[in-house]
Amino acid sequence: MAARWGRALLLLLAAQAVSAALGAEDDEVPEEWLLLHVVQGQIGAGNYSYLRLNHEGKIVLRMRSLRGDADLYVSDSTLHPSFDDYELQSATCGPDSVSVPAHFQRPVGIGIYGHPSHLESEFEMKVYYDQTVEPHPFVASAYSPEGADPGHRRAQAPEDPSQEEESVLWTILISILKLVLEILF
Repeated sequence: MAARWGRALLLLLAAQAVSAALGAEDDEVPEEWLLLHVVQGQIGAGNYSYLRLNHEGKIVLRMRSLRGDADLYVSDSTLHPSFDDYELQSATCGPDSVSVPAHFQRPVGIGIYGHPSHLESEFEMKVYYDQTVEPHPFVASAYSPEGADPGHRRAQAPEDPSQEEESVLWTILISILKLVLEILF
């Protein structure tokens, strides 16, 4: 009997250690993220709180429910997004996170929904500006600096029109020859 209680206690302590470790990882953010705001609030079951985001650029919203379960809905077409009308959402039982792309039209509507499973939910949301510069996919493939990975191919410049016409003529000529050879043999 004592061995069972000892195992149960050991299992409980291990679970708490894992939970604490996962909670510590939540607070870690990349160096490129700049903290803009911290918003704390409470929301009743089945209700919404609305916020407006005016800041330009790529924005990351990280929300955690301190008590209850708050969910996150984001839209650039309405200032009052809901679980029926949104572009981005995070509706988990744990931490919620949404990346608002830079191309979203401002102002962006943010809806925080109090899940009905709890009478009241308390939340904390951190708003980050993501300063990372994402290379344009076409520009990056067209130019490869010296010393770059030799396995990467560079995009070739388009051929001039006379070469393209010549190539088409050769393709037609070869096709005709194949047809003639097929008829003869």
